Amino acid sequence: MEITYRFDILPETELIIDVYNSSGINRPTADKERITKMYINSNLIVTAWDKEKLVGIARSLTDFCFCCYLSDLAVRKEYQKLGIGKKLIGLTKEKIGDRTMLLLLSAPAAMDYYPKVGFQKVDNGFIINRKK
Repeated sequence: MEITYRFDILPETELIIDVYNSSGINRPTADKERITKMYINSNLIVTAWDKEKLVGIARSLTDFCFCCYLSDLAVRKEYQKLGIGKKLIGLTKEKIGDRTMLLLLSAPAAMDYYPKVGFQKVDNGFIINRKK
């Protein structure tokens, strides 16, 4: 299997939803319009493909010079533990450069994953949660 990574494509919303549902990530996948808006308003999207099949995706918001928020990292269940998530993170870091901080909020189930791929846990954050 050869995985191809791309920066130049915005996958169809149905494909994104399918990856989300397979990966276990908690996103509002029943709301296609909201998923579409999430991607239209993002400015760094890295995708992973097995031939024509979308198998992973990283979605970020960044200024490309100071900070980058990695909002979504999802890999299809059957493609997990193959290094695809790590590669998506690496390509995101490559695109934003060394002067840009990369940060994210982790789902509880992924708390052990992120230190393994180079993230440092921080305790100096705050959040105002969404209502829906």
